Amino acid sequence: MNAYLKLDHIDKYFDRGGQRAEVLKGIELVIDKGEFVSIIGHSGCGKSTLLNLIAGLTRVSAGAVLLENREVNEPGPDRAVVFQNHSLLPWLSVYENVNLAVSKVFRGTKSKAERHDWVMRNLDLVQMAHAKDKRPAEISGGMKQRVGIARALAMQPKILLLDEPFGALDALTRAHLQDAVMEIHTRLGSTMVMITHDVDEAVLLSDRIVMMTNGPAAHIGDILEVPIARPRNRIELASDRTYLKCREAVLKFLYERHRFVEAAE
Repeated sequence: MNAYLKLDHIDKYFDRGGQRAEVLKGIELVIDKGEFVSIIGHSGCGKSTLLNLIAGLTRVSAGAVLLENREVNEPGPDRAVVFQNHSLLPWLSVYENVNLAVSKVFRGTKSKAERHDWVMRNLDLVQMAHAKDKRPAEISGGMKQRVGIARALAMQPKILLLDEPFGALDALTRAHLQDAVMEIHTRLGSTMVMITHDVDEAVLLSDRIVMMTNGPAAHIGDILEVPIARPRNRIELASDRTYLKCREAVLKFLYERHRFVEAAE
């Protein structure tokens, strides 16, 4: 059976002024349809570069990104990205920001009425329909990020890519949005790939956690299965032995890598 998303022996380097900087080396990973995978590692290990390769925002130096056996080498609506910065257009309302993406993707296949219903359905999904007429300056950071998620989902992507989507939010807002993403993943069965620095977030949300070694020439150091049934309840998991064991494994990996870097300096 063909892989849904396959990262096939990927290298990524940048050439500047006669110098070559190796960012990623020999990345091999297969992600199944409907899977939630987090990528975690220390700053500078190439996590966001890897996400950009999957998004087609950056081209691989060697190897290939294959989505349903087709090579990814440019951006496309089948891969939607939610960034840490919500990237909403400030002069447009919440509704208009989502409708912009919907009109771009579905203008030839959905009528105006169908596009309107689709925008509202996705705003409902992130509990933002009530704020459809507000502009970004009139809503909170967490609400802006909900709109960004709605806009991405409204494109009906094959893969939703999340680049530290909750990193700029306070702890309580972050927790609410994590719960919202878990619910969306359960309801839609979406394939999601998330970059994060947060160990608890990775364990809470993921089916697998990909742990990156430190750069340069970073590679996948280990992959941790998270065998916790869904739906997941963060309160119950706080004392769950499997959750705590997974958390410990990721922390140990990251700590050992950090100690290795310090020893080399």
